[in-house]
Amino acid sequence: AAHLDRLEAELAQTRAAVDSLRNLLRRPETTPAIEHRSVAATPAAGIGQVIDREDVLAWWQGALGELHGTVRAQSLRTTGPAGGLYASELFQHGRGEATVFVPVEGSVRPIGRVTPVVVPEAELAVITHHGSLADDDLSYAELGCYVTTHEISIDGPMREYYLCGLSDTPDQAKWRTEIGWPIFRADGSP
Repeated sequence: AAHLDRLEAELAQTRAAVDSLRNLLRRPETTPAIEHRSVAATPAAGIGQVIDREDVLAWWQGALGELHGTVRAQSLRTTGPAGGLYASELFQHGRGEATVFVPVEGSVRPIGRVTPVVVPEAELAVITHHGSLADDDLSYAELGCYVTTHEISIDGPMREYYLCGLSDTPDQAKWRTEIGWPIFRADGSP
């Protein structure tokens, strides 16, 4: 019975991987809008940790809940949407540094896992992902294809900004996440 359970779990994982690959291979009829954006350094409350890729969603939910609770408890004013920084090792090797943050005005007092952070400035290629983060790999693939084709990708953490997410609505179909890929700009911008 235990062996059968393991086989069924492996089959379910294989089916999920096959579905994900099929979705990646199906190109949408319309290309999503991708924009270039300069982002200034931003003070924030943050939680950072080295995590495994399969733990990202659970860790992300817990960390964002803790951040929002701490921001409210310290009466800090938010200055933008919550976001995340994700090292390329997390995507390439299955384990890497992740930091979620809430931009704030005021001094963050460290408590629990929450510390003050400064989200660094960056030049980004940005795409908006609609819906659950469970299939955000499709938007990442589209953005990766864009920066590779245009030969503008540089090393640096990937970014996400949660314009409408878990703290706004439990309806994942309404979620909107901006995904930012670090780029260099040839127009004289830093």
